[in-house]
Amino acid sequence: MPSQRQIMVGNVPIGGGAPVAIQTMTKTETANLAATLAQIQTVADAGADIVRVAVPRDEDARVLPAIVAASPIPVIADIHYNYTLALKAIDAGAHCVRLNPGNIGGHDKTAIVVEHAKATGTPLRVGVNSGSLPEHLRELEFENPVEALVRAAVETVELMERLEFDNFKVSMKSTSVPNTIASNRLLAERIPYPLHLGVTEAGTKWSGSLKSAVGLGTLLADGIGDTIRISLSTFHAEEEVKVAWEILKALKLRERGPVLIACPTCGRLQFDMDSVVAEVERRLEAYDDPIEVSILGCAVNGIGEARHADFGITGAKNMGMIYSKGEPLKKVPTEQLVDELFAEIERYYAAGRTVVRDEVKAAEARAWLAEHEDDTQLTPERLAALEAAAAAENGEHALDEDESPVSGRRFSRA
Repeated sequence: MPSQRQIMVGNVPIGGGAPVAIQTMTKTETANLAATLAQIQTVADAGADIVRVAVPRDEDARVLPAIVAASPIPVIADIHYNYTLALKAIDAGAHCVRLNPGNIGGHDKTAIVVEHAKATGTPLRVGVNSGSLPEHLRELEFENPVEALVRAAVETVELMERLEFDNFKVSMKSTSVPNTIASNRLLAERIPYPLHLGVTEAGTKWSGSLKSAVGLGTLLADGIGDTIRISLSTFHAEEEVKVAWEILKALKLRERGPVLIACPTCGRLQFDMDSVVAEVERRLEAYDDPIEVSILGCAVNGIGEARHADFGITGAKNMGMIYSKGEPLKKVPTEQLVDELFAEIERYYAAGRTVVRDEVKAAEARAWLAEHEDDTQLTPERLAALEAAAAAENGEHALDEDESPVSGRRFSRA
């Protein structure tokens, strides 16, 4: 369920049913103003809603006003250990301040920051990481790491409430995917405040993306989480944003840019699909519309497996076919598939998002498909036909879906 409470980080709503917000963190030294602003622009172009910058030194705090003024998206100041830097970040106009009460110097220092945030209307992100739990929970961490995380987060929330402050979101991160899932599920049941999700120190672009997709995807599919950050060991912060978008797009939580469907290939493949997929993916980057494009490696799968796609390619050794919404458009030589695909996409947009169909070429494509379709494949339609034929041969009536114990669960392309 979405968090009941909502806060505003700049102009971005967090929680209360708002779209899941994507954030990342700059990899530059914040004091390097030009480099930091360049990276902020890069992640904003990639689709980040919010950006976080590290503020470990006074020189970083000094450039914050310029960063906030020039940034195209809200800026969060990331503070650890030194509460005076949090105060300076608030004064610099940061749209939010990340604070860990467990390492900021005690509750009295936290209270000073909270009072300043109240006075300026600045939201805070508060919470814990598995690597920085309060000392009194260290023993529990060995016995029950999930309960230790949840207890630390709840104690942080209770501190905010004692300070009569509710303009905050909560984060609770672990390097362990199962612990991240279990602890956030428990916390979501106990507090109404917005939740920021992440698998901390997830790893490389490859392993970190997978761990984040599993951990955050599971929680988001449960309706838990209001903002996310993918933590990858890369100097290219935009890669974190791209992964976050793919997770949200896969769960149909947000749309941005094209969706590419591509089959994993098998022994039926008769053309260089790897290079085709790579080129299509590259050329789709020029489109902002959430158009769905499918690339499948053989005629038997070409329509049935992705008939919902706005446009698609299916190929054979020397010839392929372009289709739209399950209907053939034309057959073309394999080496022209990509160019002709994008020609059809451009015609679609030029016609006001209407598919332009040449019935003569479409008929030729249907004939080609019929010639190349593999009649040994047990598609749902063929399976149903075989069942009906067997029933007729034995003098029985064909299976009625309404009488079936799995009624409504049979997949059909019809």
